[in-house]
Amino acid sequence: MKATDFIYLTRDGYEKLRRELEFLKTAKRRELSKAIAEARAHGDLSENAEYDAAKEAQGLNEKRVAELESNLSRARILDEKAFPKDEVVIGATVHLQDLNSGEQLQYTLVSEAEADFSKNKISTTSPVGRGLLNRKKGDAVEIKVPAGVLRYKIVKISRET
Repeated sequence: MKATDFIYLTRDGYEKLRRELEFLKTAKRRELSKAIAEARAHGDLSENAEYDAAKEAQGLNEKRVAELESNLSRARILDEKAFPKDEVVIGATVHLQDLNSGEQLQYTLVSEAEADFSKNKISTTSPVGRGLLNRKKGDAVEIKVPAGVLRYKIVKISRET
């Protein structure tokens, strides 16, 4: 396996994906199996929308199970102690000041598999993530995004350990 085949995860990210996989393989599979059985009991399967919906949900669940199993089999857990504390790298939380609005922002840089914008976890491959990588406290950065140019000052870099 080449290094580019690996998925780099924080320990928390790995555990989150492992827990999701366990849930999907146990509780969710049972729930979907029960829904299929109930829909099947309603009679003619050729015109049974409940059955079709339950089978589709089962297919989506199995697709996600396969995706998680693949990601976890290729996962490498990051040793965050080995990373510089004064540089923006994967696993770092970056505190920013928007130079246009003055707004304070905070993002944690993670792998694509861990990215969750609702929790301010952005991928290192996203435009903002790429623009922040390898920068240091005090740096002013300009990042081109589809909506224009973002201008930030890096106020602080921290790591959750």
